[in-house]
Formats: sequence, C-alpha cells, structure tokens
Amino acid sequence: MAVVIPAHNEEGLIGACLDAMRHAIAAAAPLATRFSVHVSLDHCSDRTRSLALAAGVQVTAAAGRGVGAARAAGVEAALAHHAAVPLRRLWVAHTDADSVVPENWLTHQWHLAAAGADVVVGTVRPDFRDLSPEQNDAWWQTHVPGTANGHVHGANLGTRATTLVGAGGFEPVTEHEDVLLVAEARSRGANLVASDEAWVQTSGRSVGRTAGGYAGYLREQLIPLARARAALAPTA
Repeated sequence: MAVVIPAHNEEGLIGACLDAMRHAIAAAAPLATRFSVHVSLDHCSDRTRSLALAAGVQVTAAAGRGVGAARAAGVEAALAHHAAVPLRRLWVAHTDADSVVPENWLTHQWHLAAAGADVVVGTVRPDFRDLSPEQNDAWWQTHVPGTANGHVHGANLGTRATTLVGAGGFEPVTEHEDVLLVAEARSRGANLVASDEAWVQTSGRSVGRTAGGYAGYLREQLIPLARARAALAPTA
C-alpha cells in the first residue's frame, strides 16, 4: 500500500499530517506487509522537504508546477517503489499535506478495496478553528455527519493502481485534478464507493494554494449555499 501526499510550502502543517499517517499505518499493519509514504514537493521554498525527510518518508520533487503535477510525480514514485507488486494488488491512498487522517483511514480503504472497490471517495471536514462563526454554522447546515456526499477531495481518496493507471493518472492542472481522475475512472467502469466512515480533517484556511479548491469553496460558496438551502426549507 502506498500513500501519496503533494505539498507546497506546508511546513506549518505537514508535521501533523505525517504524525497522523504514522498512526494510520500502525493500525493497518496487520493487513499489509509493506507501506510507503511519498511526499511530492511542489516547488517548496520552506522547510517542508526537511521535515518530510526527518519523518522518514519518501520525498520526490515534481517537475511541473501545481497539485496535479505533484500528485502525478508522487504516483510515479509510488509505482516505482512497489514495482514488484502487481498493479491489481497495489492500493494507492491520497491525501494532502495540510490534512490529518484518522487512525482507521488506511484500514477502511483496505477493507473497501478487498470488497471490490476500485476508487474510494471519502469526505473531509475543515479544521473548525480556522472558520468564522458564520462559516461554522453554515458548514453544519449543509452537511450530514455519517452521510457520504460523494464529493471528490484529493485529501481523502483511494485508488487501485490498475484503475489509476488505466484512467491516465492525474492531469498536470492547478486544481480539480482529483475530480478529473475520478470522472475518467467512472467512465471506464470503475467501481466507486463513497464513504464518510474515515473522514479527514483538512485546513479551513480561506486562502489556499490555488484560486479555487477547498479554500475557495469555504470562502465563496459555503455561506451562500447554506442561505439558499435555508430559503428553500419548508416553514412550519
């Protein structure tokens, strides 16, 4: 099992990310004999690289710029690291350097893969400490805990290697590379499973690494969405 984590100047958050990953790997240890974690650097100019190396994970540098190129470089490194494993038997889990996975994250994906899933689409929750009170209320008004909404997030995604390669991998775009990959996998008949059982906490910052992404959603779409839903709700 391999984990791919793109990172662009995440020295403040990657420590918590990798510490949580260590716990997730320990929990999944009875299920697999070999794990690897690949941090893919997207032109970092801070201490992200040194912190990742100090954590004992594999580190690679993306040739292109942007999260799509970084994920693709991480996948390439993961496939090379596990070259002796048939692609059908290799599971590649994906998260982000500003995210913290739960202890059951890899275990949950492993069991879904064993049951036939080719892609696992997990949910995310922002770090509520980063949100304003209005954003916090809006998030809970628009989400139902325990219910998988099917939204694709690179911070909580799993792919069978055959499906990942067959779909052409991640495109070298600056955002929505995760959505594009899952759409292509679906078009090729992959078995997609959406789940909220191992949700991932991700940064709730309002200014992210791209103009859109999850930060853009929290900043520009979350509150209007909550207001629109409230306007459509039936009155007593």
